[in-house]
This record gives sequence, structure tokens and C-alpha cells, in this order.
Amino acid sequence: MQTQTTNETIEFNAWTMRIRPTETKHPRLLVMIHGLTGDENSMWVFARRFPADCWIIAPRAPHPANPQGFSWRANPLTLEQAQSDPTKRPGLDTFSPSAEALIKLIDDYSASVKLEAGQFDAIGFSQGAAMVNVLGMLYPNRVRKMGILAGFVPSGLDVQVNSRALAGKHIFVAHGTQDEMVPIDRARASIQLLEQAGASITYCEDEVGHKLSATCLRALEDYLTD
Repeated sequence: MQTQTTNETIEFNAWTMRIRPTETKHPRLLVMIHGLTGDENSMWVFARRFPADCWIIAPRAPHPANPQGFSWRANPLTLEQAQSDPTKRPGLDTFSPSAEALIKLIDDYSASVKLEAGQFDAIGFSQGAAMVNVLGMLYPNRVRKMGILAGFVPSGLDVQVNSRALAGKHIFVAHGTQDEMVPIDRARASIQLLEQAGASITYCEDEVGHKLSATCLRALEDYLTD
């Protein structure tokens, strides 16, 4: 279990990020991607539970959200709009610019601290989990482990699914049966898409809402431990 707690918030190339460096000899990069209306602090509660060899970065999304926080897509819906009208949920076209920007951030930052990040691990919550799915589908050679927490596979990824872009990957998915923001049926449909794309899935389902249960957090810890 992680015992090192040193972390800081930095500005890097116009990004705001919370980071936890590690003195491990051969660290691996773990990117934590927050959900709609979140920021660089939203997922930090998980950081202390993750392995000591992880160099963690948690970037703030580039677009303002309504009524507060930040979003990985421009002109995002409010949480209430996303919940009330599923047909307006975003697809690949709205996520891909942020995915490209994230890859550039990872490359530039890792180079600046001399960190090997040809491959990296990524976990995301809700909209952030959708971003992890997009990153994995578009950049399968870059993303090693993928943690999908209370998330979904955006539309528009048919080419990647049909070409089995995730072949050989092992992905962790966690979802709550009482989730009203991203209903459990959508999570289960997303798992089918990930499997069609070639991935094997470790799935943790619990009787909670739009959150990660303690049971699934322990399962995520196990997944991230090599």
C-alpha cells in the first residue's frame, strides 16, 4: 500500500495539475482523470491507496463546466441536462481534442522530469472514465492499464471497436447499481463494447450510486498492483 504522501499542485504548459512524484527507481506514470465539474483535486482521495511505484498526475480539464468546475469537452451539458436527456450525451468528436491534448501533456511533462511514459496507466471517473476509454481506443499503444469508474464508452468509436483496438488489454470497470447519472444498463453495454474491442474485463458492481464503493476501491488497488 502507498505510504508516501508528498504531493503538490503545479502549473505546467498552461495546465494545472496535482502531482505525486516518487523516488522509486523505475516509476510508472498513473494519470487520474476527473469527471464533469471536477478539478485536479477531485480524485486525490484515491492517491494514497495506489502503489508506491506510481508517479501520479491529476490534470485539471481544459474547459469550464456549468455551474462550476471543469470539463473534458467544450460547451458541456450541466449534470442535470446529461441526466435528463441521454440523447445529448457526448461522442468521440467532443472528446478527441482533449485526448490529443492529454497525450501531448503527458509527453511534455514526462520529458521534463525524465520519466519514461511511452506507456502509462489511466483511471477516470464518470466523464473522466469516458476519456480513459477514448484514450485507450485512440492510443492503444500508449495506455497500459485502464480503470473505468462509473463511466461509459462514448459513441463514435465503431471503427476502433470493430478493429479490436483493445486486443490484449485487461481493463478494470466499476459501477453502482443505483447510479442515476450513468445508469447500470449503460455500463453493462459499455463492457460489451470493450470486450468487442478485444479487452478482457475485471468488473466490480456494487449497490451504490454515482460513486466508487469501498469494495470496488479494494479491487481497483489489486488491479493496479503489478
